[in-house]
Amino acid sequence: MSNQSATRQRTEVPFRRAEWDLLVKLPGRVVVAATSAQADPARRTVAEGLAGIDAIAAGRASASRLVREIVAAIYDEPDDDRPVAEEFRNRGAGIAEVLDGCRTAGQLLAERVGRMDADAYRFWLVAIATRVCHAARTGSTLGFGGEPISPAERRFLTDLEAALSG
Repeated sequence: MSNQSATRQRTEVPFRRAEWDLLVKLPGRVVVAATSAQADPARRTVAEGLAGIDAIAAGRASASRLVREIVAAIYDEPDDDRPVAEEFRNRGAGIAEVLDGCRTAGQLLAERVGRMDADAYRFWLVAIATRVCHAARTGSTLGFGGEPISPAERRFLTDLEAALSG
């Protein structure tokens, strides 16, 4: 029998509490990992964080019931647990931890839900990270010049896709 977490689990697929919590918290952790992929000034980090929050909310329109329920659970969390605009203090360790969580989630979804829901969740996480990485140009001055996405951000997106695919 599944344990329900403090965040409401509505899906009919039985997840244990820790599994559901991972699926619910991972989108916010992906936002933080994506903002951490490239060191940026605070203004850019905030822009990236806002893009991430918007991308998480976009999951409400997903064709996947699982993704929609996870978004609902995210917004049911207390304010202290919602995603914020921040970066990891230890970038390498923080990003590695998120990628490990993505591997675990990918395996969990492959075992517990249909392919459509598993693919939708993976696609959603990659879409979140992509929007974050494209939210602020790297190396620009007053919004001019720079790259739309840095090599470090490209590497993170590649690593994220690989982690989610198992």
